[in-house]
Amino acid sequence: MPAPLPLSDKQLRSIRESFAARISIWHGSVRSGKTVASLLAFLLSIRRAPATGLILLCGRSLQTIERNIIEPLSDPSLFGPDVASEIRHTRGATVATILGRTVHLIGASDARAEGRLRGATACLAYVDEGTLIPEPFFVQLLARLSVPGARLLCTTNPDSPRHWLRKNYLARAGELDLAEWHFRLADNPSLSPAYVTALSAEYTGLWRRRMIDGAWVVAEGAVFDMYDEQRHVVDTLPPMRQHWVGVDYGTTNPFAAVLLGLGDDDRLYLCAEWRYDSRARRRQMTDTQYSAAVRRWLAELGVEPVWTFVDPSASSMSAQLWADGHPGVARADNSVLDGIRSMSNALDAGLLRIHRSCEGLLDELPQYAWSEEAAARGEDQPIKANDHSVDAARYALHSTVNEWRHLLTLAA
Repeated sequence: MPAPLPLSDKQLRSIRESFAARISIWHGSVRSGKTVASLLAFLLSIRRAPATGLILLCGRSLQTIERNIIEPLSDPSLFGPDVASEIRHTRGATVATILGRTVHLIGASDARAEGRLRGATACLAYVDEGTLIPEPFFVQLLARLSVPGARLLCTTNPDSPRHWLRKNYLARAGELDLAEWHFRLADNPSLSPAYVTALSAEYTGLWRRRMIDGAWVVAEGAVFDMYDEQRHVVDTLPPMRQHWVGVDYGTTNPFAAVLLGLGDDDRLYLCAEWRYDSRARRRQMTDTQYSAAVRRWLAELGVEPVWTFVDPSASSMSAQLWADGHPGVARADNSVLDGIRSMSNALDAGLLRIHRSCEGLLDELPQYAWSEEAAARGEDQPIKANDHSVDAARYALHSTVNEWRHLLTLAA
């Protein structure tokens, strides 16, 4: 069952060796060829799977399983028309037919998903994005693989070196019936040099070491360790083509609004900031007062933003802005780690500049740090303190990332 894609020696070796282990884990950088190798191993394993026992496809959610597994398997350009013609799945359904066998799709977004495996007897399982799966689910899945010759295949990007998947499985490969292979970008023979250059520009700092170098490294120290006041802070602004606003809502905590602009020079600028600290002022403001203050601030700047991205937990503030006729109010994308990555990439590439008037943001950036306590648990989490303007900037930047991502390579 050959694939049309060229395969490296490492990919072919991992496929062969996977049949000798109960647990097989492909890990490493993004687009390094690990998924293609693991899916080919999965297809061959379906052909050889025992007649009894369930075949399971597991991932963070049904949607990620469909996107990361079902869609690639159904693409004739990846695995050939013969394979694609034997993939049958209706979007949203929890079962599929692959090479004539019924396959069950199981999303595992939290520890409660472990209950979905109770009572099942499986002969083959494939886990997508293993570091995003709850450990109790993974443990229960292994227990369900009780048919003689049953096997588990897993692929993942690296995470913290203290993550349970590395600590309890990869680091103990010599003790367990487990085979593992580490992949880097250079291990994928189908990537062009131009694509590798572009992809490398999209990651920086912690994520570059994980996603490009494929290293299991801990989040530590300053979150924005690439930030340099001499490089990133400016006193003047070019003409702007468009603006967006990010709003971090606070009543007892500071309220922060940050204006993001796309300049005529194809750079991003955090142009201005409005903050209100009720504790320092000894007086709280209502949603009506906040709405009026933000609109007055923007009017003084002579700016009408395309979108205003509001802290998704502050629904009352969004409703007030809408009621007051403020244009383009939207829920901010509050994916913390993804948002930090977007902001880090823009800073590291030299795409993002900050105007000196953003005093709250400039105070917060150098002290915004990773939590050592969270790192000890194998989690990436910034310390939740003095982050209000940072959050507002993150909302604006990450919610518009598709508007400016292509500028990263131009700025680098």
